[in-house]
Amino acid sequence: MGKKLLLLVLISIAGCKGISQEEKKETTTKEKEIAYAVTKTDAEWKAELTDMEYYVLRKAATENAFSSDLLENKEKGTYVCAACQTPLFRSENKFKSGTGWPSFDQEIEGNVAYDVDYKIGYARTEEHCATCGGHLGHVFNDGPSDTTGKRHCINGVALDFIPDVK
Repeated sequence: MGKKLLLLVLISIAGCKGISQEEKKETTTKEKEIAYAVTKTDAEWKAELTDMEYYVLRKAATENAFSSDLLENKEKGTYVCAACQTPLFRSENKFKSGTGWPSFDQEIEGNVAYDVDYKIGYARTEEHCATCGGHLGHVFNDGPSDTTGKRHCINGVALDFIPDVK
């Protein structure tokens, strides 16, 4: 009886599939098939965008800090996606963060999509254009506490600025 019980326990243990050693892979929305309203081939994006716009918007690169012409822009208007012209941010939501990239405390709702980015070894919230999927930057929880508390840290090269009509 004891040998049969021991044999039954061993078979039960061997038959169990442990998952503690399995590699867990976080799936991001970019790895899933997403159909954007504006979809182009890589060659079409390369032909339409400057080299820097292409690398930031299509390859998720980051421009150098303090290099954007839009960093010190104080005009009233709308910041749009440089790839597809979707309105993304309003000038009244822009603030000086001191980080070297244009920063906003909120987006134009529905025009910015979010994903998780692990490129530097920990999770960050990546922002991209909801219309064409172009990489914009990241959002952090260290923005102005008197508004949303968010800091949308955006690559200036990913944006075009359209001043308000006076």
